Amino acid sequence: SLRRHPMAFFRASLDAQGYARASDLGGRVGHDRWARVAGLVLVRQKPGSAKGVCFVTLEDETGVANLVVWPDRFRQWRAPLMAARLLEVEGKVQTDGRVTHLVVERLADRSDRLARLSGERMPEVTVRGDHPTNPIPGQVGASARPRPQRHPRDVEVIPKSRDFH
Repeated sequence: SLRRHPMAFFRASLDAQGYARASDLGGRVGHDRWARVAGLVLVRQKPGSAKGVCFVTLEDETGVANLVVWPDRFRQWRAPLMAARLLEVEGKVQTDGRVTHLVVERLADRSDRLARLSGERMPEVTVRGDHPTNPIPGQVGASARPRPQRHPRDVEVIPKSRDFH
């Protein structure tokens, strides 16, 4: 966008409600303090090596906020976590001086607010980020089990003929 960051349009309202800016989490808010942030969802990660922990990166007009979602909270909030474009989050700030995270206790999908920024209708979410492992009930193909894929080395490639006339 050549205009301001989308979150900048909501900043006055967010400030009035006590939401912190992403840039305030490590400094002004401080370690072990309760905070509320809102931002656009940039990245969702749930690595297999993280024992069920989900990591989410939110962005506002001042920077990024790294979220940690423990497995019990992930189960509780999975649908909005995986579908939201804009999240409002509450939790406890954890920092070691170099890296700052917000450990999520509560969240809300506020993607509906983004529709107010444009005259055009935003497309509906048709799949979540975890659709292959957790299909949306009732969606086409949701009940079908994924077909096993062949390993690329086992696929026979038959090149097109090179006929010259």
